[in-house]
Amino acid sequence: MKPSRLLLIWLAILLAIGIVLGSLQALDIEVPATLLSINWGLLLALLALATLDAVRLKRLPSPRVQRQMPGSLALGRWSEVRLAVEHDFAQPLAMQIYDHVPDGLSFENLPLSTELQPGQRSLIGYRLRPLKRGHFTFNHCEINLPSPLGLWSGKRLLNITDQTRVYPDFARLYGGQLLAVDNWLSQLGVRQRQRRGQGLEFHQLREFREGDSQRQIDWKATARHRTPIAREYQDERDQQIIFMLDCGRRMRSQDGELAHFDHALNACLLLSYVALRQGDAVGFCTFASDQPRYLEPVKGSGQLKVLLNSVYDLESTQRPADYPAAVTQLLARQKRRALVVLVTNLRDDDDEELLSAVKRLSEQHRVLVASLRETVLDDLRQQPVQTLDDALTYCANVDYLNASAQQHERLSAQGVAVVQAPPEALGPELVTRYLTWKKAGAF
Repeated sequence: MKPSRLLLIWLAILLAIGIVLGSLQALDIEVPATLLSINWGLLLALLALATLDAVRLKRLPSPRVQRQMPGSLALGRWSEVRLAVEHDFAQPLAMQIYDHVPDGLSFENLPLSTELQPGQRSLIGYRLRPLKRGHFTFNHCEINLPSPLGLWSGKRLLNITDQTRVYPDFARLYGGQLLAVDNWLSQLGVRQRQRRGQGLEFHQLREFREGDSQRQIDWKATARHRTPIAREYQDERDQQIIFMLDCGRRMRSQDGELAHFDHALNACLLLSYVALRQGDAVGFCTFASDQPRYLEPVKGSGQLKVLLNSVYDLESTQRPADYPAAVTQLLARQKRRALVVLVTNLRDDDDEELLSAVKRLSEQHRVLVASLRETVLDDLRQQPVQTLDDALTYCANVDYLNASAQQHERLSAQGVAVVQAPPEALGPELVTRYLTWKKAGAF
């Protein structure tokens, strides 16, 4: 409880009058005794009213507040939280409300000021923007309740518990359902290439058409129907994709508002959505994390929801990436041949451990190494060199890029495909490579 501005103004006025009267007495200026009595009387009356008002404020019931918020939020996107407030007082009530927002969420328009009408439910709101993924709990809502005479303002802490989850920014994934898949992929910058040859999976028999290859003719069906019958093939649909996501310290670099880890996670979800739409099964595993996670490859649109619920609270760690151990665990779990997408950040200090681990994985699976390239490296190459420090920075940058390029060449020499892209372009690059291999039957 704290005094209101009205109470402080009255106290200041009465004290100022008392100081003036006291100063006049100190200067031996005659002051009527009635003025002193009136001043002290007003001061005592104000204190009595303030005490009574404080007691009445303590006895007032707290207004009822209900928080209305979505059960899930998208990382980096603004959402609205609404507070429904009502009271049982006979007069309108002007008050302030401050919702206690957990760390990791930014907000606008708090505290909220509103005037509540008797018997009516008021809806007020503020904006919320998640800065990191995970599970968040709202425990308290604070209100400043004015006293009946307006001399005090009482702070009430209401226990209102609500929970929400912050997922990666998957709005563009679900937004793709409203468009044709081809148009949606085109908007994302995905380049679909012409299919070479024909699919490998038998689809149906149909009449032979002009332009069909003679190799498509099914001679037994042709003899039975006494007309040329051709086999029609389609792209294989019952294939499996497994993501190996590096959660170690090399993924903690920051580009803009998101870390490389968040960009990598978004790229995995984007490719998962496309692969599931293509009829393939998608699985997921992590390494260099505090709590390693593994999801078996499963087909169907429901797998994307399972994937989101499994990775929404993943965080990068300070651990180094142990590629041999991660490959050993995956080989023990995944026996069937699959496309394994290893998402990491290749550095110039990667050694034979990475090469041997990826080579061992390639013996059983098709491997695609996806590496994030720091945007700051490209920016440094464009900076003018004017001082010695600029020259040293530029040379160190070029040396780092050359060492990284040599690492990619060594992987390519082992027959391992490598995709390196800036963080925001990694998703479309992965989808492009996937569709290319899918149409070529190269899994």
